[in-house]
Amino acid sequence: MPNRLRTVILISFLALLHLALLFAGFFAPYDFAQQHRDLPFAPPTRLHLVDAAGTWHAWPFVHSLRANVDGSDGYTEDVAQAYPLRLFVRGNAFQIVGPWTAHVHLFGVASPGQIFLFGTDDFGRDELSRMLFGGRISLFAGILGATAALSVGAFLGVLSGFYSGWTDAVIMRTSELFLALPWLYLLFAVRAILPLRVKTTDAFLLFIVVVGLVAWARPARLVRGIVLSARERHFALAARAMGASNFHVLRYHILPEIYVLLLTTAALLIPQFVLAEVTLSFLGLGVGEPIPTWGNLLIPMQKYSVLRSYWWLCLPAFALVLLFLAYHWASTTLQAALGEVRS
Repeated sequence: MPNRLRTVILISFLALLHLALLFAGFFAPYDFAQQHRDLPFAPPTRLHLVDAAGTWHAWPFVHSLRANVDGSDGYTEDVAQAYPLRLFVRGNAFQIVGPWTAHVHLFGVASPGQIFLFGTDDFGRDELSRMLFGGRISLFAGILGATAALSVGAFLGVLSGFYSGWTDAVIMRTSELFLALPWLYLLFAVRAILPLRVKTTDAFLLFIVVVGLVAWARPARLVRGIVLSARERHFALAARAMGASNFHVLRYHILPEIYVLLLTTAALLIPQFVLAEVTLSFLGLGVGEPIPTWGNLLIPMQKYSVLRSYWWLCLPAFALVLLFLAYHWASTTLQAALGEVRS
């Protein structure tokens, strides 16, 4: 596959993924906390184009589910009732930004019909809706954590590489100390000394602060290396010889050299921080119920009965794999671009 086409596909996929998670309320057919107590562990709803009489329909429809009449686990479709799939339907209110709310969802079916494309959990909550809302928290925890770490790392790395001397010595010795700290275990330690019940916002902010304060060391060392190399190049030396200030040299001759590096590092750090948030929530130390994250959505996988009978509850794990592969692909593409820039 040509590199340009691969890059376009990658950027499109990541843009659509982030857009879907950012506007989870619009793409999700239900609220993440809405329960359908009569439909626990309902399998993914099947879309049909052919009805019970064998007639083809131009638009997909679904049948409602009812518990098996013989008392066994599972559900049977009620083929007597068909509910066409609708686009831009009015449903539960969801928050857009700040105080602004909306009621229009991308798709849905008329009541009393219900659509669960990824099935439901043990409380009858729509798994697709919870994955979208939960992915927004998990992904943006990773993005904000990477932003904090890269901001601190880039600032200290530029200072260290540009001014050298005692500034470089202090920052690099400090970075070695932080590199020796296993930041994931530090997260566990910090969380362990806090009360068991912590507000969702407090747990989220705690994750961002700890990651930003601990994970800056590696980006700082990478940025320092680029700055040390760039400040000795001919264009930087020529600018100094013509009387350019330190700020001018930094802005126009050194900082452009580190942009691609920061993007590449971000593509590597975001999946790591997403995995850290998922791990904390999976172990019950992060964001807790009823707020969904991809971590606490995986908690049911600890039960053998879920792994054996309710495979759709494992879909958040596949979503994580796709996310990690996409970011790995992005980092590879950006590393190639970095090589071209530096050559």
